[in-house]
Amino acid sequence: MGFFGGVCKNPQDEAGPYGTVSYPGTSWQPEGQPAQLSHEYFREGTAKMLTLLHPKTGEVRVKGVTNTRNETLHAWLQAQLTDILTTLPDPAPVTDPQANRTFWESWREGLTVKVTLLQDLPPLRLILVMDNLIGHKNPDSLIWCFGNGILPIYTPLGGSWLNMAESIQRIIKRRALDGFHPHDVQTIIDRLEAIACGWNNNPTPFIWNGKRRQRRDRARVRRLHRAGGSGAATPRPIDRLNKWRSSCQLTQ
Repeated sequence: MGFFGGVCKNPQDEAGPYGTVSYPGTSWQPEGQPAQLSHEYFREGTAKMLTLLHPKTGEVRVKGVTNTRNETLHAWLQAQLTDILTTLPDPAPVTDPQANRTFWESWREGLTVKVTLLQDLPPLRLILVMDNLIGHKNPDSLIWCFGNGILPIYTPLGGSWLNMAESIQRIIKRRALDGFHPHDVQTIIDRLEAIACGWNNNPTPFIWNGKRRQRRDRARVRRLHRAGGSGAATPRPIDRLNKWRSSCQLTQ
């Protein structure tokens, strides 16, 4: 796994429900004979998708389930996070507890509501981005996270779009279910997990492109100067022809 600011960063989310119904999707059909969706569906329940994304590499961990209750979500999440921690370098021991706590708090700067941290904190190793749901703030789960050097960060209410796991979930759902009519829940689960496995064979990294990054990009473009009408640019303006000729005459 890669690192973000010295700490591994992973968004987590749950998607669904996905029912045993016909899913619209694009397909090749003879002209004048469009594909028709079945009006029938099977009352076999619904599937949901637990997702853990590492944006820097694009690697995603997916688990298809029939419910996202705390016992289901937390058991899966702890197993996955434990596996991720084993891939990270061993942390340096804490020699200055106050500096270590300050580092933890730096990741929560600006938050109006903060979960109480443990008195004795281990080195911070992983940031876990989660939606602002009650089930994600279970005390036992938080204590486990803190004790293993994991800091959950919650998106604002109504700000689920800030969680990049939403993007990979839409991609997996479209590839797995668009244009398909599953007849049972297990088929949905198998297809979701198979698509995630295929994605990880050649994952695409995710880059945050929010308004703040866009402003930085615009500022960087403004500091460049187009050259010769092409896509090339220079970090400083090139002297105009008359000014260049004058400087040449002075040097002669």
